[in-house]
Amino acid sequence: MPAEDLTPGSIRPGGRTARVREAVLRTAGDLLAERGFAHLDLTEVAVRAEVGKTTVYRRWGSVPGLVADLLDDMAEQSVARADTGTLLGDLTANARLVAATLTDPRQGRLFRAVIAAATCDETADAALRRFYDVRLTEWSPCVAAAIARGEAPPGTDPRAVLSAVSAPLYYRLLASGDPIDEAAADQSAQAAVNAVTAGIFVAGRTP
Repeated sequence: MPAEDLTPGSIRPGGRTARVREAVLRTAGDLLAERGFAHLDLTEVAVRAEVGKTTVYRRWGSVPGLVADLLDDMAEQSVARADTGTLLGDLTANARLVAATLTDPRQGRLFRAVIAAATCDETADAALRRFYDVRLTEWSPCVAAAIARGEAPPGTDPRAVLSAVSAPLYYRLLASGDPIDEAAADQSAQAAVNAVTAGIFVAGRTP
């Protein structure tokens, strides 16, 4: 496939190009966390990353294109799913990972920024959806394993379960401001397991 048919930042070569991408994405993430999407500027990213401005504009083209590649990179670098042998153990690991990410001084601000960007830009919105699709796909086998072990009813929707785990934590980040701590993560995981056991997430289930 010709390079021009790929979305901005989607080429994955090695060597100097890979180092340039790493420097630019790291700088873009820092600036997003510091100032938010509205104040992200490609020229400033190039200067702070010590990369030629022409290179940045040629490769990413726009701020939304750069944010999209940053989210793709974040998905690639995310921690692999847990395999503890129980649904509660796996979902607790997932919840604690989300909580640790959202409370990290840099990552928490970064997620606020990219979520804000997604509310006003279609490219950022599509990239954010891809990011979470990757994460949900990565963790879905833990629900499939729970079904095989008899811990979850057949037909349980893995994506719905995982969304139920993380949603309360994101609500704390973006709305209530309540603490995002280990207790909150564990409570979220336990609530999701209780709902799974009750059959709440069985696809096509009627109340």
